[in-house]
This record gives sequence, C-alpha cells and structure tokens, in this order.
Amino acid sequence: MTLILKIDSEKPDGDKILKAAEFIRKGEVVAFPTETVYGLGADAMNQEAIKKIFIAKRRPLDNPLIIHISRVEQMYRLVEEVPSVAKKLMEAFWPGPLTIILKKSSEVPPEATAGLNTVAIRMPDHKVALQLIEFSSVPIAAPSANLSGKPSPTKAEHAIEDFYSKIACIIDSGRCRIGLESTVMLLTEDKPMILRPGAVTIEEIEKVIGNVEFNSNISKTSAVDKPVSPGMKYRHYAPEAKLWLASEDRLEEAVREALKVKKKVGVITRGEKNLQVAEVFNAGPDMEEYASNIFAALRYLDGRGIEIIIAEGVEETGIGVAIMNRLKKAATRIV
Repeated sequence: MTLILKIDSEKPDGDKILKAAEFIRKGEVVAFPTETVYGLGADAMNQEAIKKIFIAKRRPLDNPLIIHISRVEQMYRLVEEVPSVAKKLMEAFWPGPLTIILKKSSEVPPEATAGLNTVAIRMPDHKVALQLIEFSSVPIAAPSANLSGKPSPTKAEHAIEDFYSKIACIIDSGRCRIGLESTVMLLTEDKPMILRPGAVTIEEIEKVIGNVEFNSNISKTSAVDKPVSPGMKYRHYAPEAKLWLASEDRLEEAVREALKVKKKVGVITRGEKNLQVAEVFNAGPDMEEYASNIFAALRYLDGRGIEIIIAEGVEETGIGVAIMNRLKKAATRIV
C-alpha cells in the first residue's frame, strides 16, 4: 500500500516530511513535488534504490536521471569539479528550474547516469522538496513521476494515477507552479549547450554567461544513441489519444480534418474559443499559465475518452520554446 502524505507547500509539516525521508533512507521510492513537475525519487547513492525507479516508471535504462540537492555543498560530492560557468549559473538560478550537466565523481552510481561519465544536477525551488532532500541526508535521483512516455505529472493525482500501490509514498502538495520540466544545460564541452528548454530561458541564461548553443535536435525523438539528458531520445509527454499540433489560425481547419477521422475530438486552447468539438480545455492566454496547464490538459482529455487532441501552438520565444518542445515531442501530427 502506498502512503499518501498531504503536506502544505508553503508551511510544510516537518514530521510528515520525516516519514517520507525515512522511506528514502530505507531505499524506497517516494513521489514528491517540485516547482516544475512531481518527481519519482530515491537515494541517488543507492544502486538498488535507483533500479526501483526504472522498474516502477518502466523507464529505458539508457535514459539518465537528474540528481536533486538541497545545498550547494552537496554538489562537490557528485562532480569532479565545478567550473566558473557552472558557479555563475548556480548563483543566478538556484534554487530553480535549471539542471546542469558536469563530469561525475566516482561516488555517483552508474545506474543514475545510464553509465555515462556525466551527471545531471539541480536544486529545486520548492520547500517540501528541499526539506525532503535535507531530512533524507542524501541527494535524491528523480525523473518525473509518470509512467515512461506519458504526460508529466503536475498534480499529486497524476502520480497517484500512475504509481499507487507501486511505490512506498506519494507526497501531495497540490499543483506544481511551473508545470514544465527544468531547462538542461550541458557544461562539459567547449561551449555551454541547452539540451532541453524550460522555464529558465535562453535569453536569461545568455545574460549571465554570454552566448550558448542550442541543441539542433531539441524537438526530435531518437536523435541520439546515448542521451546525456532526459527528454533527448524517446517519445515523451504523450497522451493515449492522438495529439495534433496546430497554430491558432489553423485550429478550425485541424478540427474539421479531425472530425472526419474520429468523433471524439478535444482542443487545448489559449483563451476562450467556440469550437464544435466534444471538449475544449482553456489552458489560459498567458504563456506561463498555458505552460503550467498543458500536461494537466492532456491527462484530463485522455480521461474523458477523447480520441484526437488538438493543441494550439505558441510563439517560440521565452517559455514558448519549452512549450513547443514538449508538444512537438508528443505530437503525432503537426497541422
């Protein structure tokens, strides 16, 4: 049986977090909230515990995990060295939705890094997550708390849906503030490179460290043999329904085409729209609001038995780059 712990995100109950931390110390798996999405966490230094994550999530073994820390000092146990560029990024964006990849130390188990000589690390900006790491006395390795390939979990209900009775504990702290996974930066090459876009945008990063490269395969799947970051190789974020991606000016055209194929069509929109379909999910006109609602919208429409979901695309600037990255990876068709 899975223990569900309701914990206020702003005023966390330390005794409840200690219960969850005990599971981590015993080598069990705990789903916990962050500001991005819910994570599926285990002791990052325990090989057997890490294996439980892959089994529960049905995650391919060559897909590396992100290790979460609560204090900068923990970083030095996990990597060979912390270059100046990493220090600048950590100072500017931690705690927050930025993951950095560096050469790993010998202490990091190969299971956490898919056998690579690099490790992905971040410090979440969430009181419950930080206390859980601190009380566990170990860094926590955690991918998103969804079955591999499904839309990411932005509410505890999503983690419960996928993992109840499969893991030891799920912490319910309500909805995640950002709703998209962290930005991932590779810092082991000559020039810093963004491998996965997120809420920390390229414009914000370049203000801190100057020009960076942008992975040209960032919205494709199966682009690499050995991914150094989550989200690079496999199809991700996908609902059970077919997902079509359409710009605002082609939404009605996409609806007409979809209705020729299936009866139950749903649309995710930015703002109110009068469309003659089974379901319209208004994810909000604001880009940040749209980002925070997109995965919940996909799960909701799946739950309503929708056969084709049409998602309204956004301009690829700021956080819009991350939104479109996720939608393109999940889409079966771009109209």
